Amino acid sequence: MDCDMVNAYIVALLVFILGLPRDQQLGVILLVGCIAGIIIYGWLVFFSQWALLVLQITAFAGVAAILGVLAWIGYTLATTPPPKPLEEIEKELQQETSSVKPEEGR
Repeated sequence: MDCDMVNAYIVALLVFILGLPRDQQLGVILLVGCIAGIIIYGWLVFFSQWALLVLQITAFAGVAAILGVLAWIGYTLATTPPPKPLEEIEKELQQETSSVKPEEGR
């Protein structure tokens, strides 16, 4: 494939994308970007001299993301006040219902 052919495909893709509604444009951009990411990542892992480094960075990022989410859940659990006991809620509801007068004439 020469450069003119690649440029023609890119222009055709852009014309196609610009003719779509916004949400579909975003969908096509995500699709093309993810496919390009898969191809680049595959090349880096299988055909480059940096394969080990790429795998190390990927593993670290994955573990860090999982542990970060777990840390966030732990922080949320540690800093959220406990809910009121059910007995207290029932007393409040009884007080509210006893203070409301029944409507007459219905």
